[in-house]
Amino acid sequence: MHTTTRTLAAVAALTIGLTLAGCSTSNAGSSDSSSSSTSAESTHNDQDVTFTQGMLPHHQQAIEMSDMLLDKGSDVDPNVATLAKQIKAEQAPEIKTMTSWLKAWGEPTTMSSMSGMDHSSMSGGMMSDDDMDALEQASAADAGKLYLEQMVQHHTSAVDMATTEVDKGKNNEAIALAKSIVSSQTEQITQMKELLSSM
Repeated sequence: MHTTTRTLAAVAALTIGLTLAGCSTSNAGSSDSSSSSTSAESTHNDQDVTFTQGMLPHHQQAIEMSDMLLDKGSDVDPNVATLAKQIKAEQAPEIKTMTSWLKAWGEPTTMSSMSGMDHSSMSGGMMSDDDMDALEQASAADAGKLYLEQMVQHHTSAVDMATTEVDKGKNNEAIALAKSIVSSQTEQITQMKELLSSM
């Protein structure tokens, strides 16, 4: 009788020990995954989100403007058409990249109404509906100059947004993209101003 009781007690103790060990392992595992999840979330901050959400529609509009110009055909100034193609080639893949970041961060691809004021300040330099209509309705001969004037303003605001990201962002990839935007679009602004001065 005593032997059976001792055996049962030993089995019970062993079971409790294993259960506790299991709990402890499971707790350690969940705390590990929770800290790695926190670590993944901490790779970006609000500035990264604001920059990405603001730059997406900015890039989309630049492509729309470039398409409007290129749709006008062969009468468009060839230098301006070449620049429009370059802008499309650079910005289309960046749109895909930024969209994928926002999805990975669990953030919407557009700013919420709560951030409306931030959105308007981030999107300074965006063309109004009237601006877009003017470009769409311009003749091929006039469209080149109008496109350059609008795009200088558009690029200038993008450089400002990207500079803020470089200064205040946290995500390495977003900061790298911002630096690339500052570099390429500053160079294009110089190029566009030179083209305008020769018209």
